[in-house]
Amino acid sequence: MSVFGALDTSASGMTAQRLRTDIISQNIANVNTTRDADGNVYKRKTVVFQEKSPSAFSNALNSAMGTTTNSRGVKVTEIIEDPSEGRKVYDPSHPDADADGYVTYPNVNTVTEMTNLIDASRSYEANVTAFNATKSMALKALEVGK
Repeated sequence: MSVFGALDTSASGMTAQRLRTDIISQNIANVNTTRDADGNVYKRKTVVFQEKSPSAFSNALNSAMGTTTNSRGVKVTEIIEDPSEGRKVYDPSHPDADADGYVTYPNVNTVTEMTNLIDASRSYEANVTAFNATKSMALKALEVGK
């Protein structure tokens, strides 16, 4: 893998983890949202990652040169809503209570979201460390000729 390939891999990981952090933050911010703009209960969202595959041109070029193709990081393929049911709380005075007096709150668990946030933060930091190490190696390689 080239230096730029390693930098690209780390950068794609940082971008993906930043989006994951944004989605987790959105979940935490809506932990008590009983109604969105459409009148529905907020649903917890999660990010789906997929390995980035090289472009068709890159594959053709590498096969013509006789080199192998490595993946170039990760990409976000979709943001999905968790289909599980929200928690029901008995509060007949709440404006969003149903006929039985129960209010449906989002299916967001703050502890789970905070754990996921720590995981995303650590993954981001690992990508920053790999990026900086690659950059440092490239700079040292440039100093070899001095």
